[in-house]
Amino acid sequence: MLGGLLHRGHKIKGTVVLMRKNVLDVNSVTSVGGIIGQANGKGKLGKATFLEGIITSLPTLGAGQSAFKINFEWDDGSGIPGAFYIKNFMQTEFFLVSLTLEDIPNHGSIHFVCNSWIYNAKLFKSDRIFFANQTYLPSETPAPLVKYREEELHNLRGDGTGERKEWERIYDYDVYNDLGDPDKGENHARPVLGGNDTFPYPRRGRTGRKPTRKDPNSESRSNDVYLPRDEAFGHLKSSDFLTYGLKSVSQNVLPLLQSAFDLNFTPREFDSFDEVHGLYSGGIKLPTDIISKISPLPVLKEIFRTDGEQALKFPPPKVIQVSKSAWMTDEEFAREMLAGVNPNLIRCLKDFPPRSKLDSQVYGDHTSQITKEHLEPNLEGLTVDEAIQNKRLFLLDHHDPIMPYLRRINATSTKAYATRTILFLKNDGTLRPLAIELSLPHPQGDQSGAFSQVFLPADEGVESSIWLLAKAYVVVNDSCYHQLVSHWLNTHAVVEPFIIATNRHLSVVHPIYKLLHPHYRDTMNINGLARLSLVNDGGVIEQTFLWGRYSVEMSAVVYKDWVFTDQALPADLIKRGMAIEDPSCPHGIRLVIEDYPYAVDGLEIWDAIKTWVHEYVFLYYKSDDTLREDPELQACWKELVEVGHGDKKNEPWWPKMQTREELVESCAIIIWTASALHAAVNFGQYPYGGLILNRPTLSRRFMPEKGSAEYEELRKNPQKAYLKTITPKFQTLIDLSVIEILSRHASDEVYLGERDNPNWTSDTRALEAFKRFGNKLAQIENKLSERNNDEKLRNRCGPVQMPYTLLLPSSKEGLTFRGIPNSISI
Repeated sequence: MLGGLLHRGHKIKGTVVLMRKNVLDVNSVTSVGGIIGQANGKGKLGKATFLEGIITSLPTLGAGQSAFKINFEWDDGSGIPGAFYIKNFMQTEFFLVSLTLEDIPNHGSIHFVCNSWIYNAKLFKSDRIFFANQTYLPSETPAPLVKYREEELHNLRGDGTGERKEWERIYDYDVYNDLGDPDKGENHARPVLGGNDTFPYPRRGRTGRKPTRKDPNSESRSNDVYLPRDEAFGHLKSSDFLTYGLKSVSQNVLPLLQSAFDLNFTPREFDSFDEVHGLYSGGIKLPTDIISKISPLPVLKEIFRTDGEQALKFPPPKVIQVSKSAWMTDEEFAREMLAGVNPNLIRCLKDFPPRSKLDSQVYGDHTSQITKEHLEPNLEGLTVDEAIQNKRLFLLDHHDPIMPYLRRINATSTKAYATRTILFLKNDGTLRPLAIELSLPHPQGDQSGAFSQVFLPADEGVESSIWLLAKAYVVVNDSCYHQLVSHWLNTHAVVEPFIIATNRHLSVVHPIYKLLHPHYRDTMNINGLARLSLVNDGGVIEQTFLWGRYSVEMSAVVYKDWVFTDQALPADLIKRGMAIEDPSCPHGIRLVIEDYPYAVDGLEIWDAIKTWVHEYVFLYYKSDDTLREDPELQACWKELVEVGHGDKKNEPWWPKMQTREELVESCAIIIWTASALHAAVNFGQYPYGGLILNRPTLSRRFMPEKGSAEYEELRKNPQKAYLKTITPKFQTLIDLSVIEILSRHASDEVYLGERDNPNWTSDTRALEAFKRFGNKLAQIENKLSERNNDEKLRNRCGPVQMPYTLLLPSSKEGLTFRGIPNSISI
């Protein structure tokens, strides 16, 4: 039921677009409640009306959408329609896409963009209300709408009590206390992340489930994670199939594959590199009954090319499409630190030898054992001091995060090292690894520091096999850090509090809500799924990555060093010593490595985002005072800092939100994080990591010592020794299945510079600025593609001949190794 207008006079026509959950007769049981006009400062509520005949020929309808005619009585004294109520009298919910009113005298059409699930009216204390697509700061809201604006925000905040129900739209905060299952036993318990100094963490959405029996601080687990209802998008979206695929892998495929290995149907180890490559040609043979259970699952048909055969088959990852062995080169190992899936960790070396920030009272001295003598033979005639002065030495440091956990990790079936890798910038612009340090906790106790070995490059004999293994230990650490920190923590987890605060405090008609909302789509949905199946006790991450049961806990330790303002790309590059402030350069900074694909392309995207945000913000805030006096914005920011990222509320670096420039920078960081940063660390996962040889996720043996049987095996059969060290077959299959889904684009993906509804705002100035943003991104895309053709830029393609395309804004669906979606939707 939609509301009409309570006056004599002519009728106005409208169109309602919705998606039905199933094919009920929606016409007779949906009434569109009163339209609220905005005349003479008073809200006039019009008469209710019902949906009429279905319109079949609307060209703009999406998949599964239906359009209905509607008529309202209206007179000139009612003012311009500004909002409407809707009631659903059916037992089933439907997804309301939009309402368009046509031919409003002196006004033309009015659009209401809804995108919301409408449940039976009895489930709600107040009617569902939707606003026209006008934009108002709180102080500029037409008087008739003020009450409705405040009421709607009040409804979205809830009262913080009780267990949330499927149909609710309430946004609230909680700590990460639902990853473990203490009722199953101590082994299944996981620490509470957030709300304490030991493990600070961003907040997640509150579900209000009951506490576990054994630990009142932990929340009980459930197969359904509550989401504010509109965070789970339309049910026909192909992105839903991708998330469904992730769920299927963890809940169906994992146990089925486990049973195949338990039956010894397939050997537990790969025998040779060729056998690994066989995953992409013949596939891996599995019992027929297991294949028959896997193949009907929709997404998995696409993932596992079973072709009716008795084999699971994966698509060949991009890293081996030109050369099967180029991944093994030192140049490629180093290049992936600049253009791989984790390109924002390498830093310029400022002091030698590298030192640790671990508390020396607890851990002793962890200064690196790499010496000048290790490095100087390969510095093209420079001394170490000269190379540091000339910014030619770099460090990939995986020492401090893992060292405090290493005894516990190595007490399991995994065996690993803390690692430091020093690299040199050659005259040709490429990086060369010079030394890798592998460190273990000292056998005489933590206070005695580390026990370290240094390995140097070698290209023949058993030494070359040892060097390949040393690089593998580095990559295992990098894979874990990438998955748990660069990807999960620094994009997925840190963005969720912004989503919650925005929905609790910014009305849908607030300009900043309209700016940020597209960059939040589906993120709470995928994060809820991650807590259910990926980062939970016994989930995919714990099973397939080295950090195991400590995975998310270790990311909480890294969050202690997270700084919001450093998430801006220029600030991040400067902090890591990879760039120097230089006003004479484009983007205001000069890169230390000119051919640094992630940074070069990223700065173009960052600038485009910031320019668009600046234009948009300055349309609505005519002065800094206007911003300071905006109660919605100030309440949103205060709660974000004090609650959403509450463990960091006393940090001095938080923007105070007193100037328009602070708002521009903050919104640019949020958009960059949710779009380009996430794209850079996500969509290369399968292209690079689909070859487990190139990106192993765990290690199971220490470096073989001279004279041992393992050393002899390494000399005689280096491939077999390498495969016995890295991720075994079962975990490889699970890892590949998951990262293949994570690396895909859905068919209905909305990319940076696009909106899913052209009527997202009625403000033509904002629409024109947004069009300029889209045009700028198209120009950038052409520029980036041309860069990949410049043979002088060797880091852009590398020995694997894989052009860096992760920051090209547009993409088709599937595994494309490119494309920047608006939001973290996978």
